[in-house]
Amino acid sequence: MGMSLFPIHVKKQSGIFDLYECLKDGLRSGHLEILSGDVIVVSTKFAAISEGRIIQNNTIHVSDHAQCISDIYRIKSETAEVILRESDYILGGMNGFVLTSASGMMAPNAGVDASNAGHDNLILYPASPHKTAEALRRRIFLDTGMLVGIILADSRLMPGRVGTVGVAVSCTGLSPVIDMRGHL
Repeated sequence: MGMSLFPIHVKKQSGIFDLYECLKDGLRSGHLEILSGDVIVVSTKFAAISEGRIIQNNTIHVSDHAQCISDIYRIKSETAEVILRESDYILGGMNGFVLTSASGMMAPNAGVDASNAGHDNLILYPASPHKTAEALRRRIFLDTGMLVGIILADSRLMPGRVGTVGVAVSCTGLSPVIDMRGHL
């Protein structure tokens, strides 16, 4: 049993779009087909863009609390405001980012990202990452009859390491953890 990885090249999107149809187009143009047992990894940002989860900085009213967060952690005040809206808790932080709990997991800046958002925009996490992943899995099954796994992935910086690591924000159609306790 082996594993093969294939990139699915899709066109850059900037507004609300059908995530499954875009994926299908990428598969078709790459001469790839979905088979039962495949696991498809989708960027949380790409999924969020498909849902219209982009905010323009010039539409954000900055609260006093957000301005305080901005001053403490040295981030843009608009970003601080969106982080406050998107997070359940602020756990701390350092210059440049705020460590939060968002959607039941620790996430830097509550998953808010400006790096791939275009000029003066912010991309959020999908509104409900699990529902997004499950909806994509069901569309694939209804269209192809194939049972697949879906992972919505994001990247993280790790203190003391160069580069980023991938994290699963949501997954469906697969068991993400194998309990190996007691098995040496």
